[in-house]
Amino acid sequence: NEIGRVEIVASKPLCFDPYKINHETGSFILIDPATNVTVGAGMIRGAASTVLESAEAKFKRSDVSQDVVWAPYNVERAERETRNGHQAAVVWFTGYSGSGKSAIARALEKRLFAIGSQTMLLDGDQVRHGLCGDLGFSIEDRVENIRRIGHIARLFFEHGDVTLCTFISPFRREREMARKLIPDGKFIEVHVDTSIEECQRRDPKGLYARAAAGQIPNFTGISSPYEAPENPELVIQTTETSIDEAVEIILGRLRMIGAVPESAGE
Repeated sequence: NEIGRVEIVASKPLCFDPYKINHETGSFILIDPATNVTVGAGMIRGAASTVLESAEAKFKRSDVSQDVVWAPYNVERAERETRNGHQAAVVWFTGYSGSGKSAIARALEKRLFAIGSQTMLLDGDQVRHGLCGDLGFSIEDRVENIRRIGHIARLFFEHGDVTLCTFISPFRREREMARKLIPDGKFIEVHVDTSIEECQRRDPKGLYARAAAGQIPNFTGISSPYEAPENPELVIQTTETSIDEAVEIILGRLRMIGAVPESAGE
């Protein structure tokens, strides 16, 4: 029987009005799905500036800092691509921790480097030790983490690199925000589709065991959600596909967009 002011995050978009405008569409009740008992009621003040909406706004702004004038790149990407002998691209690996994202990306980068590609690998653990070392794992911090990585990936892309990004990046919306920073056709989303049960069985860093013991809050797949891609460019199932096979599949996609040197052959 207490009263409070809260911010509610819904799993799906909701239509509503402020209560002061329309009492019918501006009020709500909360029902316990297990017992069908009404456990709360409220009046809607209006739409909140949610974490994800705020992050999306930051992605769209080219002048986040005040009193800064945009300066064009000193050497255009097309010139770098000509010298490199291949087009630039961003390959974005997403999936649960332990799914095999980093293993595939590392093998892919070595293969690309061996055939003469200009590459950069952005790995979640490495980034968290420097650029994003000040961030935790709340929803807000996760979104900020990907916002930073999206812009870093864009810089390496403009440098003419085949940029490989390996991040859980659990929310569709944040991945789409990263995609929007890259020209159409140059962003390849790779869903490393390994079940949460298999990832828990592997548990290469012991993180799932710690999360299950309550030692790691907001752990994706345990206490925080993961939204699988709906239309990724590629899906890799590591229980059925070896690392070498996965590398060949992704190389094939990169060849389609000219992101592999022609001298490398098939």
